[in-house]
Amino acid sequence: MSGSSPLTAQECEKAFRTATSGFAKRYANEIADGMSDKALESALAASLGIFGGSCGPGQLHITFQGSGLKIWASRDIHNHVTAKPIFEGKITMMMAREVYAIADPADMQLSLL
Repeated sequence: MSGSSPLTAQECEKAFRTATSGFAKRYANEIADGMSDKALESALAASLGIFGGSCGPGQLHITFQGSGLKIWASRDIHNHVTAKPIFEGKITMMMAREVYAIADPADMQLSLL
């Protein structure tokens, strides 16, 4: 998977899903009921854990940590200390809401669906 071009939206989503692979099952009830920002932040931090990663031949190199809700991904091995995460903080929370369809109970906007 060599290449220096930016990751595609599909690659970013794949990296996010890989980093949060147990999240949807572990928090299925909370997701169905909706989660406040505080609850979502706490659940994501627990799901990401202290520090972890995933990689292999032909796969994205993914590193993640619960502190700061950070997820790094690249086609080649990266240094998480010097590389900028593709998701961090509120952006990670926004991606979780989109990918896992998590409503915010405090949001009074009616669904358009």
